[in-house]
Amino acid sequence: MTQNQLVEQIRLKKSFLAIGLDVDLNKIPKHLLETEDPIFEFNKAIIDATHHLCVSYKPNTAFYEAYGLKGWKALEKTINYLNENYPEIFTIADAKRGDIGNTSTMYAKAFLEDLAFDSVTVAPYMGKDSVEPFLAFKNKHTILLALTSNQGAFDFQTKTIDGKEVYKQVLETSKTWDNSENLMYVVGATKAEYLTDIRKIIPNSFLLVPGVGAQGGSLQDVCKYGMTDNVGLLINSSRGIIYASNGTDFAEAAAKNANVLQQEMEAILNSK
Repeated sequence: MTQNQLVEQIRLKKSFLAIGLDVDLNKIPKHLLETEDPIFEFNKAIIDATHHLCVSYKPNTAFYEAYGLKGWKALEKTINYLNENYPEIFTIADAKRGDIGNTSTMYAKAFLEDLAFDSVTVAPYMGKDSVEPFLAFKNKHTILLALTSNQGAFDFQTKTIDGKEVYKQVLETSKTWDNSENLMYVVGATKAEYLTDIRKIIPNSFLLVPGVGAQGGSLQDVCKYGMTDNVGLLINSSRGIIYASNGTDFAEAAAKNANVLQQEMEAILNSK
C-alpha cells in the first residue's frame, strides 16, 4: 500500500486508528478456547466488528511467537484474512527487528514478502545497514522506533550527545538512508511535548503513536502537535479496544470502544 492510498482511507473513514492485535490467551473470552484456533477466531471477530472504524491493524508478533508454531500459524491466518477480505487496511507487523544486513534482509522477506504485511517496525540501534534492507521493498514501509512511550525511553533516547538528543540524531540520520521516503516512525503518545521538535525534522512523515488511553497519552495533544496536512498519524490502541469485554459480546464491545475513538478523530479532522 502506498502512503497516498493510506491517506485516502483516512479521509474516507474519517479515522486514523490502528488497532493492536496483541492476543493473550489468558485474557480472551473463555468460550473461544474451545475452538481449534482461539487466537485467529478472536482476531477474526475483532476485525469483522471494527474494520470500518480503523485504517490499520498491528499484531505484535511477540504475542504469537510465545505460542510457538500454533501462534505463528494464527498470525499467518490473520494477515491472510485481512489481505483477502479487507485489502484497504494498512497492516503493521510489530516485530521490532533489526540486525546485520543479511539477517535484516531475511527478516524483511519474512514479514513483507512471505506474510505480505504492508509494514514492519524496526529498531535503529545497529544503524544504516540494518535498516536499509527493509527499505528496499517497493510500496512497503519501515516504521522506525524513534521515541517510545515506555519509561525506559529516557535511558538512552533522550540523552544528549554533542549537544543533541539521541532520538533527534536518529531522525536526522535516517533521512539520509536509501529509500528513506519509505520510513515512518514510532513516537509514543506519552511524549507529545516532543512532537513540535520532531515535526521540525520530519515534517511530513507518518508517525505510529502508541500510548493513547491505557498508557495515559492524550489524543488531543498528539493531534495538536503532530498532525500534518495529510494527517500523518496512526494512533494505536490495543488493550482498550480488544479487551473491552471478555464475554460473548467481546467483538461488539470492541467496536463500541473503537467507535468512541473514531468519533473523536472525525471531530478533530472536521475541525482541521
